[in-house]
Amino acid sequence: MTVYIVAGAIALVAAAMGGLATDVGAWYRNLEKPSWQPPDWLFAPAWTLIFALIAWSGADAWLSATPEQRLWLVILPFTVNLLLNVAWSFLFFRLRRPRVAMWEVAALWASIVWLMVSLWPVSNLAALLLLPYLSWVTFAAYLNRTIVRLNPGIA
Repeated sequence: MTVYIVAGAIALVAAAMGGLATDVGAWYRNLEKPSWQPPDWLFAPAWTLIFALIAWSGADAWLSATPEQRLWLVILPFTVNLLLNVAWSFLFFRLRRPRVAMWEVAALWASIVWLMVSLWPVSNLAALLLLPYLSWVTFAAYLNRTIVRLNPGIA
């Protein structure tokens, strides 16, 4: 049970950092966005579910991994992934650099794939729990790209 609490706390810290970096103020509201963009209220529950699945995945992977596997197959890929996750929010919202964030989200997407591949031999469940995360980031990457395309003057 302690592993699930620790994984949940880590996910909560990452989510909070990303949330604090997310400013949907005037700059964001004034960007041209596609008609198919979900409403703003949907992002918080979607990310809450995703971070809950990330925590579950991390705890399951930790419990399933041998001590030798934990550093390279669990801790390292999760750490890289969560850092990239938080970095995207800072780049897009705080630094107002959607074009840079568009390239960074490609690294975030790749880190999710790396994480899933790393976890597969440890726990199929842990890897599969990340499928909604991969799907959401795929969608977010396309949305990011579309916002950049619709707003050619932004950085």
